[in-house]
Amino acid sequence: MGILKPALAVLTITGLTTGVALAETTKLRIQTHYAPETVSGKLATQFVDDVQVMSNGEIQIEMFYASSVVKSVETFDAAATGILDCDMTGGAYQTGKNPAFQFVGDIMGGYDTPYQQLSWLYHGDGFAAADNLYGKYGMKLVGWWVYGQESLASSKPIAGPADLKDWKFRSPPGLETEIFANLGAKPIVMDFTEIFTALETGIIDGADASGIANNVGLGLYDIVKHTNYPGFHSMPSDHLACNKAKWDGMPEHHRRIMDTAMQKLALQTALTFEVKNAEAVSMLPSKGVKIYNWSKEDRATFRTAAQKAWDGWAAKTPEADALVKSHRAYLRQLGLIK
Repeated sequence: MGILKPALAVLTITGLTTGVALAETTKLRIQTHYAPETVSGKLATQFVDDVQVMSNGEIQIEMFYASSVVKSVETFDAAATGILDCDMTGGAYQTGKNPAFQFVGDIMGGYDTPYQQLSWLYHGDGFAAADNLYGKYGMKLVGWWVYGQESLASSKPIAGPADLKDWKFRSPPGLETEIFANLGAKPIVMDFTEIFTALETGIIDGADASGIANNVGLGLYDIVKHTNYPGFHSMPSDHLACNKAKWDGMPEHHRRIMDTAMQKLALQTALTFEVKNAEAVSMLPSKGVKIYNWSKEDRATFRTAAQKAWDGWAAKTPEADALVKSHRAYLRQLGLIK
């Protein structure tokens, strides 16, 4: 027995050494459009830490904040071509490639809460339809993080659909302009940086900028004193999407860690902004800001107008049609449409 013990020790040490040598590593270069000091930027930093700790350092992430490598709209292509490995912006930037990206980026008039929208992805067969779209462009959808409904800022009351008639407001291009125009508003597409001067000079009556807490941080309610909460029109889905070849080459346990950390990020993003938005809502009336909560019927009016616009976009490509059908089926299941 005494002779066997050293041999066993050697085998044990060899096995441990072999195990260490076989440990696989994954290095990822990811870009986000968020600055590191923003709430979303801090949440992204926590995501990186979670992944690296859970993988015991096997997954190493270099995060590029505030679109420091390429422009936000170019992040997807940079990941698909290998300049980066992953894109942590949002699908709505890619509607020029395929209108279907509108329905994975900002569905417009669809769900009421981030939890409903996330549940479509994970429990409404949404992931398969969305991932099929990403795959056509050499990318793999890993997950979403949704911060919630956006709120409008206005110099005039916006208590319901009737107030949208002739309401001039800053709008991003695309689907939103069509929906609001159908309701009688006058959307004006302009760069985000032009909002403040346009509001101060009266060129526009209001703006679609961000969620109510972010609007406070931007100083919009120092200029105008009307807003709505909860929001109803826009709830962007930020995504994590990776180069498909890179993703497929990762060990299964690394992919599982990324998926798990992404789902935590999704939950913490929704919870964090729910708290931040509630804080903003409780503070704003003391600053003279009037907050409007649209009725269920008024929300339905907007959703009906949105669906008319969806139909036009669904007709543009088979992928857009598939996503619109998927959303409609799940919205019916939730009782949000008939």
